[in-house]
Amino acid sequence: MKRLEGKVCLITGSNSGVGEESAVSFVKEGAKVIICARREEPLLTAKAKLEELGGEVLAVKCDIAKQEDVDHLFEEIEKKFGRLDVLVNNAGVLDHNLNPIASYTDEDFDRVVSVNEKGTMQVTRRALKMMEEQKAGTIVNVASVAGYTGGGGAVYVATKGAMIALTKHTAMRYAGTKIRANAICPGSIITPMTTSMDMKAVNMDMMTQMAKHADIRGCKPCMANDVADVILFLASDESRALTGQIIVSDFGADL
Repeated sequence: MKRLEGKVCLITGSNSGVGEESAVSFVKEGAKVIICARREEPLLTAKAKLEELGGEVLAVKCDIAKQEDVDHLFEEIEKKFGRLDVLVNNAGVLDHNLNPIASYTDEDFDRVVSVNEKGTMQVTRRALKMMEEQKAGTIVNVASVAGYTGGGGAVYVATKGAMIALTKHTAMRYAGTKIRANAICPGSIITPMTTSMDMKAVNMDMMTQMAKHADIRGCKPCMANDVADVILFLASDESRALTGQIIVSDFGADL
């Protein structure tokens, strides 16, 4: 039997990178997958790719920072599947230039918090309503080692730290039930989002401080599939004894 056979799984931010890799692995393991993202064209491309693999896929254009979009997303899930077994909170955005606490911008704060923190909580709130009715469900939050160690732009670090705290809160709230929550904290990772950063604009003082506390050069970066493999494990019943756990995936760079 496949690891996610018949399970209905929502993966946010699933038109590229870790989200897309997770959707591929979920489909291969028998899941029915809901993918969502803000950009419709790459979302439909990802849907076609998953369907070629034989997957049953629902694609919904959704900006998780907008409550009305989240409401529409869950209306579509209810209509097509009537249940939700797994939520992967993967959607997220980076701040600009790794700006530290003394120089972050209000624009960055509003933009990053609206997606990484507010959006994640809005999606989780709606998912838990379904999971409570089912009396079962699994949540996997894609945080970051930045939220674990403090290495990164101040706004991004704060939002990923919030995701870690949200994971702990959710796990504590539902401890002793069949609803559980865990988080993965990837380290340096190569995805379309990270490779699009303008390195000439990066705050080099912040980068220098980060290098003092992490072996950025000595340890290889994660690829999207490295992270997707851990997400698959956390989504499957193989991890049924785990809840409230924060797993760092970085090839040892932040030890």
